[in-house]
Amino acid sequence: MTLSSQTDSGIDPSSLTQSSSNSGTAVRSPARRSFLGKLGTAATATVAAGVLGKARIAAAQSSAATASSGVPPSFNARVAKSLALRVAAATADSLVAVPPHTTNGDENRYSDHSASYSKGLLQDDIGVVNPAAWSSFKKALKSGKNSDFEAIIIGGTRTQNGPQGSYCYDMEGLDSVQFGNSPSPGDPKGLAVVPPFDQISSAAYGTQLIEMYWASLLRDIAFTDYASNATAIAAAAELTAQSSYRGPRDNFGNVTPNLLFRGTFPGETIGPYMSQLMITPTSFGQQPIDQLMNTYLPGIDYMTDTTTFLQVQNGISTGLSNQVDSTRRYLHDGRGLSAWTHADVLYQGYLLAFLVLQTLKAPVNPGNPYIGSHTQNGFGTFGGPDYAASQGEVAARALNRVWYQKWLIHLTHRPEAGGGVLHQILTGNQSKIDARLNSNVLNSQAVAQSFSKYGTYLLSQPFPEGSPTHPSYPTGHGTVAGACITFLKFFFDENYVIPNPQVPSNDGLSLGAYTGSDAGQITVGGELNKLARNVSFGHGVLAGIHWRTDTDSSMTLGEAMAISMLQDRAQCYNEKFSITFTKLDGNKVTITNE
Repeated sequence: MTLSSQTDSGIDPSSLTQSSSNSGTAVRSPARRSFLGKLGTAATATVAAGVLGKARIAAAQSSAATASSGVPPSFNARVAKSLALRVAAATADSLVAVPPHTTNGDENRYSDHSASYSKGLLQDDIGVVNPAAWSSFKKALKSGKNSDFEAIIIGGTRTQNGPQGSYCYDMEGLDSVQFGNSPSPGDPKGLAVVPPFDQISSAAYGTQLIEMYWASLLRDIAFTDYASNATAIAAAAELTAQSSYRGPRDNFGNVTPNLLFRGTFPGETIGPYMSQLMITPTSFGQQPIDQLMNTYLPGIDYMTDTTTFLQVQNGISTGLSNQVDSTRRYLHDGRGLSAWTHADVLYQGYLLAFLVLQTLKAPVNPGNPYIGSHTQNGFGTFGGPDYAASQGEVAARALNRVWYQKWLIHLTHRPEAGGGVLHQILTGNQSKIDARLNSNVLNSQAVAQSFSKYGTYLLSQPFPEGSPTHPSYPTGHGTVAGACITFLKFFFDENYVIPNPQVPSNDGLSLGAYTGSDAGQITVGGELNKLARNVSFGHGVLAGIHWRTDTDSSMTLGEAMAISMLQDRAQCYNEKFSITFTKLDGNKVTITNE
């Protein structure tokens, strides 16, 4: 299979300062941590000298300007060191090579762009965007000008969700362009951070779409009932037969009902489906939080008829709204997780996880510099305020990193759009659409069952508006998840075994003791990985609006950018420390300023 380069996405190659080939060769970081770690007093003075000298010259050119601006005749030593730290971090970050940005090539492969994201733009038919609308869209993405974004031809009133965030720069960590189709800097044997998405005609894409249809059919089945549910058993059997299925399998190579919609990162298949961090009662200061949630009524799905489907693709409101269940419940099924992520605050799940870890009295990371101190404790650094505030900070930065990938590189369409292509093909309208699908999904049991239930081949959605109006791959929820749990692993002991694990009842009304044989293996690190999966799959696969691959790659992207932030931030702590934790790929990473 030939992979296309970043220019397939239409982004101006000149904006990628070190355009790379498509070889996917691992990118090595040039001793970045060592460079920063050696920044002592003498180095600080050297690095700052040039910058400060220029600043003094500029200030001295006008005594009036000096007086009005408040620039002192001599710079404070602390200000000089602060400047030097920033310059050194920025310099070290800039030395990290730009990796390949490899697309699947579908944008150029299909002239009607039926395999690319176009939701909210004017549509000519199911799966087919209006050519003028597409051109206006691509012009805006290439130029980045607000005037071009305002000139995009849309089909209704729904707006595109924050595309200009993809151009945002940051003052901490590696830039968005420095993450791509290679392992994260400094870990050449790790997973590729953002590999190309599957081509629409591939068996791998077909398998992902099959999984989406099974998830839609199991939306109202409790996770604890999967083992005995006929639909879950059928789903496990069909996915077992797909060689390109990327989810976990048992020791015999089978996908079991209890492994459905789980991930392959460490700890994700241990214990109940729901992370202990999403169900354990806690408190926000003196405010109790029982973790009972408002969810949506079962059996109500949307966008299964061609009229409302096309309205939604055009960005026209159908006038429908979700029906809220009057009974609050613990998260225990796909619809509940979908409802939670439909309205969650960006870093909500990870702030709550921090609160739960406090409630559980989970120990801090063994590398915490205050362990063993008899005279002081961490607070604004390596303490509660640092732990809590970091969740919001890294979440916001992660969102801008993934927006770059979504809009300027991949433009991957949503699963609902894949369902639209499938519907066109299976209803005899292949001539209306250029995109092709693999025979595995065309002959899928999941698709047949969905058709029997709804009368069309469209993928049912739990929300009237379907997916958000931004491209699917990677996912914002997954990138934020990977970033936030990385910070929590940095702060807390990932090997701590969570005592007295619980599991929600199959109606979500109560919690009971989890008594599985692996109850003693449920650790903080594993539950953080599972929490990230719960949230990202709740927003994605279980809600019908993101692909499995979206979560896998997004979590690694979030982790990679969080590690780059921690490497920069390490030099700002006064405390000397060396903190180690486990990455999603199972490799260890150490953050140190010693």
